[in-house]
Amino acid sequence: MKKNPQYTDEHASAGVNAPLPEIETWPNQYPGYQIEIEMPEFTSVCPKTGLPDHGVVTLIYKPLRRCLELKSLKMYMLAYRNLGIFQENAVNRFLADVVKAADPIEASVIGDFAARGGISTRITATYRRKRK
Repeated sequence: MKKNPQYTDEHASAGVNAPLPEIETWPNQYPGYQIEIEMPEFTSVCPKTGLPDHGVVTLIYKPLRRCLELKSLKMYMLAYRNLGIFQENAVNRFLADVVKAADPIEASVIGDFAARGGISTRITATYRRKRK
């Protein structure tokens, strides 16, 4: 299979290490429940074409010791607006940053992106804490 020379390593890694606002947390008071947060106005930019990507990002997580503070999560999400990053990388980066901030029992980030050029995309990234 031929490599597509139009897509470079720079395209593939665009946005993956970009500085984004910190996601703040607060102490969890209760065990054994799940939180679902829907963000229907997620936007980012394709690093190759510069076209906007629009979608609904849903975060589902089971907190352990820390819960995500919603205003900081909103500011974090809004920082993607002008960021050149592939949809797959955005979803996986989002999950990695949530795990880093809150160290949940488990978490999933689902990116349900609007159609562009007749193709819509749904990406799911999942994390499960290892038992110690």
